[in-house]
Amino acid sequence: MNERAANKAFDTWIVICLTLSVLACLIPFVHILAVSFSGTVPIASGRVTLFPMDFNIEAYKKVFSDAAMIRSLAFTIFLTVLFTALCMMMTVAAGYALSKKDLKGRKIFMFIIVVTMFFSGGIIPEYILTRELHLLNTIWALVLPGLISPFYMIILISFLAGIPDALKESAEIDGSSQFGTLIRIILPLSMPVLATLSLFYAVGRWNGFQDTLMYITKPELYPLQLKLYHMIQNSQVTDMMRMEGNAISTVVPESLKAATVVFATVPILLVYPWLQRYFVSGVMTGAVKG
Repeated sequence: MNERAANKAFDTWIVICLTLSVLACLIPFVHILAVSFSGTVPIASGRVTLFPMDFNIEAYKKVFSDAAMIRSLAFTIFLTVLFTALCMMMTVAAGYALSKKDLKGRKIFMFIIVVTMFFSGGIIPEYILTRELHLLNTIWALVLPGLISPFYMIILISFLAGIPDALKESAEIDGSSQFGTLIRIILPLSMPVLATLSLFYAVGRWNGFQDTLMYITKPELYPLQLKLYHMIQNSQVTDMMRMEGNAISTVVPESLKAATVVFATVPILLVYPWLQRYFVSGVMTGAVKG
């Protein structure tokens, strides 16, 4: 087999692997979507696969008529935007400073930061600290503990280190301050990595569940993921009531759960198209060294 044929066979194998990976990620979501639009009988009999059966939107009517669900959506959007904005401010501030090779103590700071990627205090000490700071049942319990990611900061440092020093020096010669150089030169050149890290921070906060379960007990501060968790718990009680023959809602719990999953997933998916043009170049940051 010559080299051309070997390369073609390898490309074919890559395409097959990627196709299977895409299907493995897509099929479960398509199934959830089909269940959310299906009727009671097909869901109960387990006949729903990738296409809705006995199409209806009763589950979505129930979700959108739930004032608490709409409030959770609004709160989650506000929380995600606030969290992402503050995280990016902290990451840019720390990353820009640590990208300067002449910063005194730079290696010590980097060592301290990298250590936190491998070791942490644990869940119990984190909860005790949050309680002692009187952050329980506040929005800041969901913001401050994860305000900066060492891994994302290192990605940003790697990107900023690749910006030519001549640009920064020319700005300083023209009388620009450090802050002015950051705002007028560094940030515009860093849009790919900034957009990518913003998306990572936003997705992480949108899908966050463990911290909300530990720190939040007020219903008005329930993000969507915690609201979904309580809905699943309630649906299990509903299943028990159905088995005992009690009168319950005509909406099957599986349909309601599926509709809620779609309701909680679609908003964050809509963000990706706006950042797609930056995403690939941002993900490849540091992958190739020239």
